[in-house]
Amino acid sequence: MKKISPQVWIVVAAGIAVILGALVLAKANPAEAIRTLGTGSFGSMRALSGTLKETTPLLVAGCAVYLALQAGLFNIGVEGQLVMGACTASAVGVKMPTPAGFFVGCAAAMIVGGLWALPAGWIKAYRGGHEVITTIMLNNIAIYLTDALVIGPLKDPAAAYPTTESLSKATRLASAVKANDLQINFALLVGVGIAVGMAIWLKKTKPGYELRATGANATAAKFAGVDTKRVTLSAMVVSGAIGGLAGALMVFAHEFRFYQGFSPGYGFDALGVALLAGSSSFGLLPSALFFGALAKGGTALAALSIPKGITTLTLGVVVLAFAAVRYGRKAKGGGDGA
Repeated sequence: MKKISPQVWIVVAAGIAVILGALVLAKANPAEAIRTLGTGSFGSMRALSGTLKETTPLLVAGCAVYLALQAGLFNIGVEGQLVMGACTASAVGVKMPTPAGFFVGCAAAMIVGGLWALPAGWIKAYRGGHEVITTIMLNNIAIYLTDALVIGPLKDPAAAYPTTESLSKATRLASAVKANDLQINFALLVGVGIAVGMAIWLKKTKPGYELRATGANATAAKFAGVDTKRVTLSAMVVSGAIGGLAGALMVFAHEFRFYQGFSPGYGFDALGVALLAGSSSFGLLPSALFFGALAKGGTALAALSIPKGITTLTLGVVVLAFAAVRYGRKAKGGGDGA
């Protein structure tokens, strides 16, 4: 492995300086802020449970973004696919208050998420339109559409604000671990399974190889006999389906309903999770945990009167520094190192 260039270390040092400077401007003690962030994320079983709860949608949505990235696509539309999947799953769960409602709801959410990504994939594959533009526009449509549904036909008549009815206990996804204050939902295990399964599929199967080849060099892959248009379209649709599943798991595992403003931006944060994961989807596990810890620990910073936006700044700096390290290694011929 080649040494990292001095320029990269400068970028990393500048990032650390920006974070420390922001804490100073917020009139916070950096050491105390870091300690509070750590205890707020991992300092107790209750804090750990909260961190794992935040990690779950980030991990599943991160898998959606990561799969698209491997095909050379920036699926910025996971946020829209997530809320569409969540709204669909909630509607199905309310109408089917049985254990079967969970499975049907998840399947419906994946179908809707995949269909929501289909136009962007088709335009990219067959018309050359950039997926970033189309998925961003689809995000806005998804948010406004689900808002209209939860304000109108899907609204719980007994509720004072836009929300669906709560799911019955028979439809909810149970906890895999529930001991004292520690709770780990099966949804997290589903996310881990998707990440591990995707790693194996990408490395060990012909379709996985074709997807990675298309992402690495579509022209070369086409000359090698790969139907790059089909791969591009399929990758975007499957990515959208996983995004829809992320929303469904949020509904069945944690929220038990859909409401206006359902996602705080998990679909957008998932892009950072995927970028930080590196060259293997196994990297999604620590990456999602890191993002989840910052999300959970950020609430503890409020006790120190530190704006929660500090955690967003930290995430941005970390992703930028990691990208600089990877680029520096590639520029020197050292590979990803991930």
